[in-house]
Amino acid sequence: MVSAKKILTLFKKDLLLEVRQQYTFYGIVLYIACTVYILFLAISEPDASVWNALFWVNMLFISINAVAKSFLQESRGRMLYYYTIASPQEFILAKLFYNVLLMLVMSLLSLITFSFFLGSPFVNAPQYIGITLLGGISMSLVFTLLAAIASRANQNAAIMVIMGFPVIIPQLLLLIRISKAAFGEVFKDGAFLQMTFLLGGLDILVLALCMILFPFLWKD
Repeated sequence: MVSAKKILTLFKKDLLLEVRQQYTFYGIVLYIACTVYILFLAISEPDASVWNALFWVNMLFISINAVAKSFLQESRGRMLYYYTIASPQEFILAKLFYNVLLMLVMSLLSLITFSFFLGSPFVNAPQYIGITLLGGISMSLVFTLLAAIASRANQNAAIMVIMGFPVIIPQLLLLIRISKAAFGEVFKDGAFLQMTFLLGGLDILVLALCMILFPFLWKD
């Protein structure tokens, strides 16, 4: 049976490691700032469609950098220790919660930085913020699963990127399409809600895959 106490303990462990080390967090923040500043120097004030596409591409690379380390930093000895104190479901849920929290923070930082340097061409800020947070959650779930698989392949981060490309591209295109609603684009016949529910369905599917597949990786 899954124990909420063990999930919370493992979640706190990852959070404390992040607070103590900090170099990973600040490294990603520096990546966001440098990337957006270079875009500012190159194109200054892009139109809405270009701004939107650049934002989500930037989010893609942020999620890879932020989530990849969640499993790749775990040594074999530490994984053996976790094996003795927690179930695979508890372990993967703790990782998912931590990565979701991390990506929510990074998503907001990225949106603030983009808005500061490149302006904010969207007309509905609360809606775009909500879509950004939803996108951050979706990407964190996908790359947590991929990082778990990559960690079983001799800690090879390249495998995560290779496997993630065909999985994340449809999701990324869906996020770009949905977020156009915040720029004033009108969707017909409830298309916006349908795409939003589709994105939520993909998140549920990825979560289910994590719960089903990770126990097999756990035994390896």
